[in-house]
Amino acid sequence: MDSLLAITIVLVVFAIGDFISYKTKSIVSMMFVASVLFLVGFWMGLPPTLFADAQLTGFGALMIGFLITHMGTLLSFEDLKKQWKTVIIALAAVIGIGIFLLIVGSPIIGREYAISAAPPVAGGVVAAIIMGDAAAAQGLEAIGVYVTLLVVVQGFFGYPVASYMLNKEAKKVLANFDPNKAKLVEKVDTTEEVVVEKKKLIPPLPKDLQTTYILLAKLGLVALIGFKLAGLTNGIVHQYVMCLFVGVVAREIGFLEGNIMTLANAQGLAMVGLMAIIFGNLATATPEMVLSLAFPLIGALVLGVIGIMIFSSIAAKILKESLPMAIAIGASALFGFPGTFIISNEVANANGKTEEERQAILGEILPKMLVAGFLTVTIASVVLAGTMAPLLK
Repeated sequence: MDSLLAITIVLVVFAIGDFISYKTKSIVSMMFVASVLFLVGFWMGLPPTLFADAQLTGFGALMIGFLITHMGTLLSFEDLKKQWKTVIIALAAVIGIGIFLLIVGSPIIGREYAISAAPPVAGGVVAAIIMGDAAAAQGLEAIGVYVTLLVVVQGFFGYPVASYMLNKEAKKVLANFDPNKAKLVEKVDTTEEVVVEKKKLIPPLPKDLQTTYILLAKLGLVALIGFKLAGLTNGIVHQYVMCLFVGVVAREIGFLEGNIMTLANAQGLAMVGLMAIIFGNLATATPEMVLSLAFPLIGALVLGVIGIMIFSSIAAKILKESLPMAIAIGASALFGFPGTFIISNEVANANGKTEEERQAILGEILPKMLVAGFLTVTIASVVLAGTMAPLLK
């Protein structure tokens, strides 16, 4: 297929997915819509080489290292310190997904499905790519389609759980809500927000030098260091896990700016390439294969949700945190940002009758949901994928 035609088809499909996601307030995700359209398209005659024809396959593979290193710049140690309970609960949920699927899921849905499901259920696209690559290396073609479908439908399991629990939490917040006290707290918070920027080991570049080329050059250098350091471990540490780690360190010392790919105006195109990698697996998915994956797909997500609820509840009990809030934090692994932002606002608007009440609810749930969503998708699931990938043998 002509390259320009191929990439236009891909972008139109993504655009339709984005439009439907916007209209449904992210209840129906862009990935779900796009996957259905691509699946039907391949079954009706779209060439299986669509993404290669669009020149996105090689580009997307190249961008994975950049994007994961960029993900390391999204959270600072300060953010994690402020929400340390949220961090522990989110990590407990991810561990719960891994343990529950491995121990309980293996005899029910099969060992290969259980192992490959845990990281995508705990995070999303990047974890799915890592597991898909590991499966491809073992000749497990169906697993590549399986992890893609997991990423596509997991939001349908995560949103209802998080919404139900956050609504319960919102009612608890309102039961203890005092408008006079809320105003006083707001004033105190405002004064405390004036924080002096922590000095970095490497001073930031002047704004005029934060150009696309300079920022991407720095990001490329750090990603390359991550690959080289991973090579020194002889495969013990996955190269993408190392990219994530060096990205965090590079942001902390000041070499990389926070949210660097967005700052470089490069994230959008890189994400197109990344999505091409994940959706590329659908080209080999026959209707019979998709049907045969229905049981392990639903089974993995149900078991993953159970694992989240059990381990989040245990962490909540130990940390004396609210049980509904803890489960919502754990469930954020199933959809991440921007779902965490959207669902928090929807819950606040649905439960708060005044602006003060809405702000009180948001102040309680939004910071926790944002940190949890970023942590599970950017760090925990990638580390879990790096740990689980070698087990696919």
